[in-house]
Amino acid sequence: MNTFRMGVQSGEKYRIAFDYVAHGQTYSDEFQSAVAIPQNEQFSICYNPLAPQQNDRSSEGASAGRAPVFALGVAGSIVLSLLWLAVLRGCS
Repeated sequence: MNTFRMGVQSGEKYRIAFDYVAHGQTYSDEFQSAVAIPQNEQFSICYNPLAPQQNDRSSEGASAGRAPVFALGVAGSIVLSLLWLAVLRGCS
């Protein structure tokens, strides 16, 4: 499956679901991986101690990191459009 999302990615993706315990509570999450991870294999993750549901493997965390870049791009294009209109208006 080919995916176009802030760049071109190709190849097979695997959905990896996992559980982890933090502060006596169990949290579940998932992420996409280009490499299959065998069931019940352990791997390390880092989580936010102040908000244990946030971790470095989260699919939401990955897309949330791109949201400010997207918002900045939209805001920048609006500002540039307004500047261009101001220049064109001044030339008349």
